[in-house]
Amino acid sequence: MENGDGSRRRVVVTGVGMITPLAHNAPDTWAAILRGQSGFGPITLVDNPHHTIGGLCEVKGFEPGDYMDRKDARRRDRYQQLATAAAAEAMRHANLPITDDNRERVGITIGTGIGGLRTVVEQEAIVHDGGLRRLSPFGITMIMPNGAAGMLAIDYGIHGPSTTVATACAAGNDAVGHAYRAIRYGELDAVLTGGTECIMTSVAIGGFERAGAVSTRSTDTPRPFDANRDGLVIGEGAGMLVVESLEHARARGATILAEIAGYGQTTDAHHITAPPDSGSGATRAMCKALADAGLRPEDVDYVSAHGTATPLNDTAETAAVKAALGEHAYNVAMSSTKSMTGHIMGATGAIETVFCALAIRDQIVPPTIHYATPDPTCDLDYVPNEARPRRVRVCLNNAFGFGGHNAVLVIREFEE
Repeated sequence: MENGDGSRRRVVVTGVGMITPLAHNAPDTWAAILRGQSGFGPITLVDNPHHTIGGLCEVKGFEPGDYMDRKDARRRDRYQQLATAAAAEAMRHANLPITDDNRERVGITIGTGIGGLRTVVEQEAIVHDGGLRRLSPFGITMIMPNGAAGMLAIDYGIHGPSTTVATACAAGNDAVGHAYRAIRYGELDAVLTGGTECIMTSVAIGGFERAGAVSTRSTDTPRPFDANRDGLVIGEGAGMLVVESLEHARARGATILAEIAGYGQTTDAHHITAPPDSGSGATRAMCKALADAGLRPEDVDYVSAHGTATPLNDTAETAAVKAALGEHAYNVAMSSTKSMTGHIMGATGAIETVFCALAIRDQIVPPTIHYATPDPTCDLDYVPNEARPRRVRVCLNNAFGFGGHNAVLVIREFEE
């Protein structure tokens, strides 16, 4: 569907919600980000003395019963509970009513890397110790990666398409990108979108340890783009957005936070976990996103980096940004909020999309904390340790995942 002048529909953000290792809502999480607060802490969700990591970025003090009926909470895996909490905030913020008049024109698109992994592990232990009759009758729906989307559809009575994207750590960005396309091309008027993840199990933590991808420090970690970075820190959480066509938002008098203006998606086809040294797939995704938005490299003010603090990722991403933006890369602020939230896997792109929208609203860019020692292979402006007031009109949000998935969003200041 196009506008009367033949142009495609514009897509705007009207609501955001988050639950993260820093706080249980978007305003408090954003305030913590701007303070440079770390969400890193001791391991409480997994009881295994053999892990080599120094800690995790867990959501602290989360009580599912504060966000949903306690019976419903028992029937939802933690990744679904986190999605429920973040979605409730986003829907309140957007003040989007779901009625018989619009429910078929509203959709859901959620990103997650794995789904209900904690339930898989718990139910396997139960059946091993007590037999099949001890299994939960809700175990399958708690495990399903699409369970969060299906449950949110029921919660809000949303009848439009409901989709789950599982492109590893690119999934949050891909979910928002698919929502953007569904609205831009006229399939839907509004979408509840975002990402959610909780992989806090010994099998997941141990898998990352065996892959050599996680930091073993117990303080001042992770360290994106720092010469002494030694790996990512696993996090959990959810980030949700309500996105709408501009016409739909205007018609109901919604407050517009920012505009989703472009989306680029590529695959490396190089290695199942490592990017090419040149970051060529990431470069192509950034260039495609800018082209989709009708923007030039010189228009970019801020890059929300994937910035995992693994030696390979940060060097390759730096090379990719320089290839995509040319000399302008040295004029752009670029930071990794994973230095504070940890790496929230399939949710991370959506959470960082929210951060981009808030950076535009408040005209400030978040810092990369724990940055102490420059790396010659990472020579851009990573906004070290302190947030920086800055004119922010256009953001690039990078998300890259195992499997070679690259997803980049352009979030820009809304202008009439």
